[in-house]
This record gives sequence, C-alpha cells and structure tokens, in this order.
Amino acid sequence: MRDADELAFSALLGSRFPVIVVETPEEARALDLAERVANLQETALYGWSVTAGIRRVNGRDAAAGTGPLADALRHILTTPAAGLYALLDPYPFLEDPVCQRYVREIAMGHTRCARTLVLVGARITLPPEIQRMSASFSLALPTAADIRRIFKEEIELWVAQHDGRKPAGDAEAAESLVQHLVGMYQDDARRLLRQALRSDGSITWDDVAVALRQKHHALEGGGVLQLQTDMEKFAAVGGQARLKRWLDRRREAFVGDAQALGLDVPRGILLLGVQGGGKSLAAKAIAGSWGLPLLRLDFGALYNKYHGETERNLRAALETAGAMAPCVLWMDEIEKGLASGGDGDGGVSRRVLATLLTWMSERRGRVFMVATANDISGLPPELLRKGRFDEIFFVDLPGEAVRREIFAIHLAKRRRDPARFDLEALAAAAGGFSGAEIEQAIVASLYEAHAVRQELSTALVLAEIRGTKPLSVVRAEEVLALRAWAAERTVLAD
Repeated sequence: MRDADELAFSALLGSRFPVIVVETPEEARALDLAERVANLQETALYGWSVTAGIRRVNGRDAAAGTGPLADALRHILTTPAAGLYALLDPYPFLEDPVCQRYVREIAMGHTRCARTLVLVGARITLPPEIQRMSASFSLALPTAADIRRIFKEEIELWVAQHDGRKPAGDAEAAESLVQHLVGMYQDDARRLLRQALRSDGSITWDDVAVALRQKHHALEGGGVLQLQTDMEKFAAVGGQARLKRWLDRRREAFVGDAQALGLDVPRGILLLGVQGGGKSLAAKAIAGSWGLPLLRLDFGALYNKYHGETERNLRAALETAGAMAPCVLWMDEIEKGLASGGDGDGGVSRRVLATLLTWMSERRGRVFMVATANDISGLPPELLRKGRFDEIFFVDLPGEAVRREIFAIHLAKRRRDPARFDLEALAAAAGGFSGAEIEQAIVASLYEAHAVRQELSTALVLAEIRGTKPLSVVRAEEVLALRAWAAERTVLAD
C-alpha cells in the first residue's frame, strides 16, 4: 500500500510544477521518497550536491564536472531526457542571477521536456522569479503509530545489545513519551528515544520532561514560544470553582481519545478579569493538572519591524504549538498583541489577528488555547464571536470565603501553619483585594516580621493590608466598567 507521502508527491508531480520545494532537515527521507515515486513512475532520478555534482540515484551513471550549481543547471537544461533532479542545499547558490536564469529556462521548457527540479534543504527561500513557478511539499510528520514502531525498533536494538535483558520503566511514562514525540521529525524522535533508553536503561517521567525540553528547543529557537516549567495544580488556585468544574468535565476528552468518546476536542477558553485575579495561575494549573506541556506566546518577541515578519513569526509559533501537541498554549494579555490600532502600525495588528483567527478556525491538533486579558477595550470583536473559544470566563475579585482560601494557600506555601492565623479577620480586612495583592501582603509582612525579629502574625499581616490601596480602589471606575461588561457576556469563574 502506498503511503500518504507517496500519493501526495505523485499528485504534485502530476500537476506538472517544474520546481518542487521540500523544506526539511530529513534529507535522506526526502531522497528515499523521490526515489520510490520515480521508480513507480518509471522516471529517472538524479541527485546534485555541491560536493558530488550530478549523479544518477536510481542507476549507475554520473555526470562529471557538474559540481557548481550553474554548471549542473546548464547540464540539466541541455539534457534531452525527462527526469527528476533532486538539488540538495541549493539555497545559497540561487541568489546567483545565472542560476536563476537557468532555473527559469528549465521551467519554461517543462511542457516540452518534463525535467522537474526538486529543491531539498532545511531552509529554502526562493527569489520571486522562481517562487511563482514552484510548489511546496511537506513530509508528513510521524503519527503515534509511527513513534511506537520506532520505539519498538529501539527497544529491540537495546535488548540485543544487553544480552536479552529488557529495559525497565513506567508504562504510562512510556506512552506519554510516545505522545509527546508526535510532531517531531522521525530522526529527532528516534534520537530522543535512544537517549532515554541508553541513559539508564529505563523510561521514566524524567525522560518525558527531558524530551519535552529538547523537542521545544528543536522546534523553536527564536524565543517566540517559551516552554514554561513553573506549572501549578488546581490546589494552588483559590476559588474559581465553576471554571475548575468545567475543565474537569473536559479533561478526559482532551487528554484521552475524544473521537472514541464521540466528543469534540476542547479548543480553549478566554479568561477575562481584573489584574492579579489569578488568570495566569489558572493557565499554569490547567497544564499542570492535565499533565501537559505549557507554551507561553511572547507577543513582545513576536513583533518585527520588517514587513511580513511578524505574521511569519506567529505562523511559525502556531505551527510549533501544533507540533508540541498535546499541549496548552497560553497567550497572556492577548489584547496587547492584538490591539487594534487601525493602520497606524501599517496594518500589522490586523494581519496578526487574521492569522490567529484562521488558525483557531482550522486547527485540528490537540492544542488547548488559554488566552488571558485585562482590558476589554483592546479586544477585537472578531475574537469574542461565539465559537472562537469554547467559553469566556470572568475572573472577578475573590469573595470573602475565597479570600480565606487564598490566605491559607499562600501561608502554607511559605511554610506557615494557616491554623495559627485568624483567617476570618484577614479575609474581612482584605475586601477588594485580588489574589496577587493578598500574596503580596503576606510577602511584605514576612519582610516586616524578619526586620523586627518577630514571627509572622495576624497583626503584622493586618497592618500590611490596612496600609495598602488595592487596584479596585485605585482604578475603581475601570474595575466597575469591566464587571458591568462581563456580567452579560461571560460566565463567572467562581
């Protein structure tokens, strides 16, 4: 049976594009595909590299004196026979006007003699003169079944090298490792599996963590997406009971096999609320509780002064998130990245929004998007339309009961027994405080206790609270306006 790559590549050849671009670091795999398709179509396949010149791949003959790309292209142009010509790493030489002209002449003569150029390289940027006559082809990334096959091969090799002894490990961790390696190139996945096996002869959760870091590094080196390591559990989040229940009802569908359950894969949520209310903490808790990697999109690193580069950065980041699936994609303060400034920014914000909305509508992978926002005026209406997110939650200032819970969480986090404090008095005094402001009150009172050589007490925390003006007071009008807007348009998180 022909695989998906063979069928897709054959169809592309049948479309009679004179230039096909295969952008991949897996050169050997691309050549193997080209050879299989050439053999099926009974077509000659030639390969070129700057070190070896032109050589017949599925044959024996070679062409001497064709090392420089210009000489190789001249040879192809003057050869009367049809065939595929795989040019390996041609990108640096395509800036040469002579090479560009030869490519154009080969392309223009394609209807008379089907000489197809297949450009193979890790990164290929074509001059405009060539781009319009080319088509792109992407090798299919391995599925979970492919990774399991590679895993089995590596285990068999390890067993053969260790006198029949089988590797130890956690079956659940091994399956998690398989799932997280989906989306990587086959060669990279094999290396990570081999590394995990050969480090200590077992597969553990530590191996999963290492693989995630290396996968992220391999996929995204530009800093637009950050792999977060400081994740939390829902136990660290005070209140937000309705949000927690909603997420709990969807965990199995997202982490497991939603299709087998007859369910749609959850797509994501928008968390709107007052600054310091716990939106970022909730995003970290979703990833931590679901056992998924957390990717944070850095809008500051996204924007670029060159035309078109910002959208390209965003597309690359979203593709990386897709390759990291299953994962949680956290877009913090999304309104700052999508602020509608008309044409004052050259239309960049509009193009970024269009790119994001297209991805949100078309994505198929298991990427759970968590967007957080503080300012509703900066949110484009297109983003709030029903269906963009599964739900929009409003994270309000905590009520008194939730404030007691938050005080207990942060006191315990700093190795203080909450039972030793008057949580009722603290919660009552901190009316209008956000979760972040409650935490800072504890932090500041700890410094005060250290300065006066006292143990932290309810009185010291109360003094700090009474000396603080929370955001709900300092910016009361904005907070009230946000609450009024959210009352009719969102679901309360608590």
